[in-house]
Amino acid sequence: MTSSDSTQKPPAPAKAPAKDPWDLPDVSGLVVGVLGGTGDQGRGLAYRFAKAGQKVVIGSRAADRARQAAAEIGLGVEGADNAETARRSDVVIIAVPWEGHAKTLEALREDLAGKLVVDCVNPLGFDKQGAYALRVEEGSAAQQAAALLPDSRVTAAFHHLSAVLLQDESVAEIDTDVMVLGDSRADTDVVQALAARIPGMRGVFAGRLRNAHQVEALVANLISTNRRYKAHAALRVTDV
Repeated sequence: MTSSDSTQKPPAPAKAPAKDPWDLPDVSGLVVGVLGGTGDQGRGLAYRFAKAGQKVVIGSRAADRARQAAAEIGLGVEGADNAETARRSDVVIIAVPWEGHAKTLEALREDLAGKLVVDCVNPLGFDKQGAYALRVEEGSAAQQAAALLPDSRVTAAFHHLSAVLLQDESVAEIDTDVMVLGDSRADTDVVQALAARIPGMRGVFAGRLRNAHQVEALVANLISTNRRYKAHAALRVTDV
């Protein structure tokens, strides 16, 4: 054996193959809570998830109102007040009006502790020129949620969906991609998988939570598109 042979380094261990980005978890058994489930977007999401076979509980400040909306949706959807909805759910979608966003989350901090929270609120203003994005002190609605819910796992998704299409029972598929943002891959994978439960829909990772403001603000552009073309515009991401 030569001296060069004796000092030869062993081969480096092979790298583990990269994780398949479309290898997503089975989320069929998760209970989905929708806070703001009596509003148009929340009600539409509740209907689509329930139709896909997900167990759904919709929440409202008034339990009676939530139960009435749940009965109208059918499909096994249940209604409760916001606190009970949060406690009973594995994943909680925040679909409340922007004006009540902070107050709602502050009141539910303990009930949402340990939960995966999906914020789909769009901070928008409206004037004679149309919709425009509002400035949020924390950066975005999702970042505000993360600041108010330190014991929850906050993600952002489901911003660019037409409430009209979501609620239209004659529409079999929702033709759109859902931008999913968050700081934990495990959590964004769950949200992507939930999005994929709805026929025609796909969840696409779109970055860390700090980039949620761009996704929220884009809704103002889509509203302008819809008004011009009398449409229900959505998004598709190509080449992924």
